[in-house]
Amino acid sequence: MTSQEIRLDCRQHAARDVLVVVPYIDGVPLTTMIDHFETGAGMEPAGDAYGGLIPAFFRYGPMEEHFHGRSTNSLGPKTPVLGCECGEVGCWPLMVDITVTPGHVTWHSFEQPYRRERDYSGFGPFRFERRQYDESVRVLAEAVSAEVA
Repeated sequence: MTSQEIRLDCRQHAARDVLVVVPYIDGVPLTTMIDHFETGAGMEPAGDAYGGLIPAFFRYGPMEEHFHGRSTNSLGPKTPVLGCECGEVGCWPLMVDITVTPGHVTWHSFEQPYRRERDYSGFGPFRFERRQYDESVRVLAEAVSAEVA
């Protein structure tokens, strides 16, 4: 299995004075990837339903913990990687299992917890080289820490 490249893009939200985090996989926003998958699978609602994570709106804990699958567990055993387009992660999250090994990090078993009947088995898994993944998380953690300080 080949590895993808991840970038955890962190920038000011267009309409709010907060940071928003959107994962990019091989240069494509995860929001776009999931929109195409759900729309192509005929899921309703679908398209423009997801947005990035907004650390100021939810206590994710340290980004290093969150993106290594060791989040607060307040939304269940899986980790949210996207929230609702409204900015609220609890409204419409995209959840994933994150498996960390010495050489790789894998995102697998995606789910939309409010539509358990949806089949995401054709979405992912995404496998990242551990050093590149950890560097992306480190850059994100610094940006989020600077915003909070």
